[in-house]
Amino acid sequence: MRLKFLVFFLLIAFQFSVSAQHSPNALLEGTAELAGISEKRIQLLDQFIQDNITKGFIPGGVFLIARDNQIFYHKSFGFRSTDKKVAYQKDDIFRIASMTKAITTVAVMQLYEQGKIGLDDPVQNYIPAFKNSKVLDKFNEKDSSYTTLPVKSPITIRELLTHTSGIAYGDFASGALRAVYIKRGVMGVGLSHPSWTTEELVNRIAEVPLAFQPGERWMYGLNMEVLGRIIEVVSGSRLSDYYRKNIFEPLGMKNTFFYLPKEKQNKLVPIYSQQEDGTLEMAVNSGMSVSMNYPLQADNNHYAGGGGLSSTAMDYAVFIQMLLNNGNYNGKQILGRKTVEAMTSDQMISLNKLGNGYSKKPGETFCLGFSLLTDQGRGISSKSPGTFEWGGYFNTKFFIDPKESLIFVGMTQIVGARHGEFWDRLTAILYGAIGD
Repeated sequence: MRLKFLVFFLLIAFQFSVSAQHSPNALLEGTAELAGISEKRIQLLDQFIQDNITKGFIPGGVFLIARDNQIFYHKSFGFRSTDKKVAYQKDDIFRIASMTKAITTVAVMQLYEQGKIGLDDPVQNYIPAFKNSKVLDKFNEKDSSYTTLPVKSPITIRELLTHTSGIAYGDFASGALRAVYIKRGVMGVGLSHPSWTTEELVNRIAEVPLAFQPGERWMYGLNMEVLGRIIEVVSGSRLSDYYRKNIFEPLGMKNTFFYLPKEKQNKLVPIYSQQEDGTLEMAVNSGMSVSMNYPLQADNNHYAGGGGLSSTAMDYAVFIQMLLNNGNYNGKQILGRKTVEAMTSDQMISLNKLGNGYSKKPGETFCLGFSLLTDQGRGISSKSPGTFEWGGYFNTKFFIDPKESLIFVGMTQIVGARHGEFWDRLTAILYGAIGD
C-alpha cells in the first residue's frame, strides 16, 4: 500500500515539475496536428520558399509559425553565402530594423501603466529641445533656405507612437523635406551612428522642422528614436539596459541586442541586395549612409529605438507570443491585459475619415506602434480582423492573429527587395492550412 502511494506521489510530483518548467502560455515544440494545421497543406510552404530561392527572389532565411503555443513550423532555407557553402541556421541573427519599434512600444506602455508617463503628455516635458518645434512652411531651392510656422500644439507621446507627429525619415523623404533633413545633417540615422549618443540624435531630430502640424496625418518617421530617449529620461537607464532588464531577461531573449557581444557576432547574417535584373548579390551598402556592420560596432550609447536591434526568429517569436498572451509569457507579466488592449486598438478613426490615416483602404489602420486590420478590412487577406503586424527594412516580417491564436516570424536579409508579394502568398498558404 505504501509503495502504491509513493508511486502515485512521485507521478504527481513529476507532472507538477514539468508543468512548472513549461507554463501553459510558453512556446513549445509541437506538431501541425496539435496546432490544428493540415500537415499536407503546410508542406506547401517548403516548396514555395524553395521556389522563391531558386528564382532569386530571396536568398533564404528562417521562418517560425506557432498556433495555440505550439511551434509547428520552424525551418531554415537557403544559404547565407553566395558560394552556397554556408547554410542559414535556425539560430542565425538578423538585423530586424523596424521590428525594433514593437519592442520600444512595449517599453513605453510599461512606463504608461506604471503611471510614469501619459500617452497625451507633450514630448517637450521630457525632452526640452522639442519646446522649439516648428513646422516647415516655404522652401527656397536656390539656397536651401526655408521659413517655418509655430506648432499649434506640442507633439505628444501618442503622436510619436502613431507616426502622426510630423517627424519624417529624411532618407525616405523627397523634395523640400528631404533637402531640409540634408541641410540639418539628419540623414542615415535610425539604425546606428558612429559618434552620436541617443540623446544627441534626438536633440538633432528636434531641430528639424516638422512636415506638418502634429496630429494632422500619418507619416512614417523617426518617432521611435525619440521615444527611446524618453524611456531613458523617465527610467534613468540606458535604453539597452532598460530592454535587457524589463523585456529580454524576463522573456529569456538571449540573442537580441543593439550591439552583438563577440561570442555571437559570427551568427549575424550578411545582407543581400536585389539587382535591377532581379538577381541577388552581396550588398555593398545598406541603402542608407550607415555601415551594414552596425551590430558589430562597439557600444557607444547610441540606441535607435526605431531600428537598431538584431535578433533571432525564436527570440522574436517569444516576444510576440507574449503580446498574444495579453502581456504574459511563461509566468512573467510584461504588460497588463488592458494595456495590450489599449495598445492594439485603432488610433486612426478620425484621421481615416479625413483620408489622412495610415491607409486609403478601409480596415487597414494603425494602433500604437503597429499596423492593424479591423472588421472593415475583412477579406483584404486571410488574416483575421484584429491582426496586428509590422516588418523591417531588411525584409523581415511578423504578425499576430489573436482570433486564430497564431504568430508568424519571417527573417530574410535583403536591401531593396523587389518581391513584396512573397509575404502575401506565403500568408495565403499558411491560412489555407488552418483546419479548426
